[in-house]
Amino acid sequence: MVERLVPDELWELFQRVVPEAPSRPQGGGRRRRGDREVLAAIVFVATSGCTWQQQLPSASFGPSGGTAHRRFAEWTKVRVWAKLHRLVLDELGARGELDWSRCAIDSVNMRALKEGGLTGPNPVDRGKYGSKIHLIMERTGLPLSGISGANLHDSQALTPLEKGIPPIRSRRGRRRRRPGKLHADKGYDYDHLPHWLRGRGIRHRIARKGIESSTRLGRHRWTIERTMAWLAGCRRLHRRYERKAENFLAFTSIACTLICYRRLTK
Repeated sequence: MVERLVPDELWELFQRVVPEAPSRPQGGGRRRRGDREVLAAIVFVATSGCTWQQQLPSASFGPSGGTAHRRFAEWTKVRVWAKLHRLVLDELGARGELDWSRCAIDSVNMRALKEGGLTGPNPVDRGKYGSKIHLIMERTGLPLSGISGANLHDSQALTPLEKGIPPIRSRRGRRRRRPGKLHADKGYDYDHLPHWLRGRGIRHRIARKGIESSTRLGRHRWTIERTMAWLAGCRRLHRRYERKAENFLAFTSIACTLICYRRLTK
């Protein structure tokens, strides 16, 4: 089970970003559970959507649900998941697997079962508390950057999302972080956004309100709908169970990392 959820190549990448285990100068204490087993338990929780305490099959991994959750919180605090996602993107970029000619941006809503950070009344779900996942991805559908907000309008997410793309390695030349062209739906049809994109040297194709049909995804935006479907494979993101915003963002980063890693292994 551990080797299936955390293959050798993913484990080698994870070892490059995980911090060293704290030492006990006084000695004693219980033996610390291995990081690979704990990582496998975290991936299982993310993909299956099970709870930490009652449903995690500890017999299959070794660490208990409490141990896995504590290690998850420790690694989230030092941004291990964001670093792992960027490292996988670097490996893809070095192999020439990223297509920067076109990018697409979109968001998906989900209900929050607990009120916490980055939650708010969802205007499209009868005012019930929820969160959003905003994603920007390259031409083939690999997520480059993601932020999560509550009742944040899509137009307000474009600027921080595009700025949040990290410098990623290229097969030739220096690192890259700007797409050649950006595709978006009518939620981003505001006058200041095209001006801002042009100022950064990015061409845009934003659907216009009252002019273009909302039933057509176009030849290029269908990839982002497919990626959103891939994101739903992380069942922990079907509903927001976490009170802390950083934990919810961590599961989003884990889902994006797994999507990119599947492309890396092909």
